[in-house]
Amino acid sequence: MDVKLPNLGEGADSGTVVSLLVKEGDTVEKGQTILELESEKAVAPIPASAAGKVAKIHVKMGDRISAGARILTLGDAAGAASSPTAAAPAAAPKAANASTPVAQPEVIADAGDAGEIPADMPVPPASPGARKMAGDLGIDLRRVQSGRPNGRVTMEDLRAYVQGAIALSRQKKTTGSAVRGGRVADSVDFSQWGAVTKQPLTQLRKVIARRMGESNSAVPRVTQFDEADITGLLELRKKYVEAYKAKGASLTVTCFALKAVVAALKKHPIFNASLDEAAQEIVFKNYFHIGMAVDTEQGLIVPVLRDVDKKSLLEVAKELASLAERTRDRKVTTDEMKGGTFTISNQGAIGGAHFTPIVNLPEVAILGLGKGTLKPAVVNGKIEARTLLPITISYDHRVIDGGTAARFTVDLVAALTNFPESDVKL
Repeated sequence: MDVKLPNLGEGADSGTVVSLLVKEGDTVEKGQTILELESEKAVAPIPASAAGKVAKIHVKMGDRISAGARILTLGDAAGAASSPTAAAPAAAPKAANASTPVAQPEVIADAGDAGEIPADMPVPPASPGARKMAGDLGIDLRRVQSGRPNGRVTMEDLRAYVQGAIALSRQKKTTGSAVRGGRVADSVDFSQWGAVTKQPLTQLRKVIARRMGESNSAVPRVTQFDEADITGLLELRKKYVEAYKAKGASLTVTCFALKAVVAALKKHPIFNASLDEAAQEIVFKNYFHIGMAVDTEQGLIVPVLRDVDKKSLLEVAKELASLAERTRDRKVTTDEMKGGTFTISNQGAIGGAHFTPIVNLPEVAILGLGKGTLKPAVVNGKIEARTLLPITISYDHRVIDGGTAARFTVDLVAALTNFPESDVKL
C-alpha cells in the first residue's frame, strides 16, 4: 500500500521534506516516524499509517509536498509491494480491466501544471460526486492520484489534488518572479560583475518573506519610540535571580516585560484586538496570548505564550525558557504559533537600540526592545546614572490612533519602571 501525507491541519497543507528516517528495504511499524516535514514555521514528524517493508520511497530531501502525496510504498514481509500501483501498467496482466489501477502522475509538485498526458492513458473510475466536481472545476481525472487499490478516484482524492494545486500556487508566488509596484521583477545576473554564491531560500525564509511583505503592504504602520528606566527592575532581578534559579527558572528582563505588557494591554484593550476586514469589525480579545520572536539559525520564529495574565512570574519564566529552547530546536508545534494577541521582539541580548518592528498580522501592534544602557538621567532634580531600556511600539494606524498609542506607551514605561516587588516574590 501507499503511505501518503495526511492533512496537516488548517494553514498547513504542504511542507518541505527536511529529513528521511527510513530507506528502501527497512521494516516500519504503524505510527513510526518516517520523515520530518517543515510546514510553515514548524518541523513536524510524519508517522507511517501502516506497517510493512519499504518497497519504494517516492520523495527525497528538499521536496515540497502536499496533503495526499505518496511518501513511500509498503510491501509485505518478503518485500513485495502490497499495492498494485507498484507495478508498471504495461506489466499488469489485466491492464485493460477498468478495476485495475492506472499509475497516476504525482499530485504534489505537478498539481496545477499543464504537462502533457499520454493520449492512451485511460480515464480512471471515479465516484459520481468526484466526477461532477472535476468537471465543474475543469480537472482532468487522469491527473488525480487515487488512494484506493482499485484506482477509483474519490472526493477525498480530488480534495487532496486541489490542495496540492493551491499549495503550488502559493509556492510559485513566493519562489517565482517577484512582483514589485505592480510589475514583475526580472531576475538579475549578478555574476556578470564578479563571483557570486547562491543559496536557495528555505521554506521558513519564504514564509517570513511572504508574511512580512503582506504586513508591510497592508498595514499603515506608525512607530512610537521611548525609553524606560529599568534600574529598579534590574535590582529586583539581581535580588531574586538565585531564588528563581533554585526553582529551575531563569529570571530575565523578557519575563518582566511580558507581565508589564499585559498590565498595559488591560488598560488599553485596543492593542489586544484584531481588525476583521471582511466583517468590518474590531475584535477585542479577552485573553492575553503573547508572541515571543525567537532568533533561530533558520530564521525568526514566533511561538506564543498563552494566558500570561493568569501565570505567576515564576511560571512565565519556566514556560518562556522551555518555549524558546524548543523553538530553536524546531520542536515547537504549529498550534503553539497560533492565536497570539500581541508580540514582543527583544533584541537586547544581541545589542542595538531602537528599531521598527513590523506588525505580526492579524495582531495590531508589536513591541520592540533594545539593549538597556547606562545613561545620565535626571532623578528628583539630580543627574544620576540609570539603565534606560529603548522601547519601540509599531501599530496599525487603521485601528489605533496616535494619542491612544502615546498613552499606551506611557503606561508601559510606568509598568517597567515601577515593577511591583510583590509580583516577583516567591
